Amino acid sequence: MTNILLILFLVLLFLLLFYSKRNRGLAQKTTISPTYVPFLKEQEFNPDISTDNWDLHKLRLDKFKRSQYKGLTFFVSSENKIYYLSEEGDKVYC
Repeated sequence: MTNILLILFLVLLFLLLFYSKRNRGLAQKTTISPTYVPFLKEQEFNPDISTDNWDLHKLRLDKFKRSQYKGLTFFVSSENKIYYLSEEGDKVYC
């Protein structure tokens, strides 16, 4: 009777150690990294990065003839008119 209790105790101890190591390993794998915020110079030279800065938006329109402002991509036409594309693909002039 004591042999059975001893074996049961050892099995429970082994399972407890096994699951505690497994849970500790999972906790170490889940790390939250901060969101990526591009530098101002990187935003200045990449018109595909969305910006909320109006002056930077106008600078990129002059330089690249396109710029993303608040998630919407604006373009400059050959007549120097600013437009964006609607969901249907139509040009909407500002």
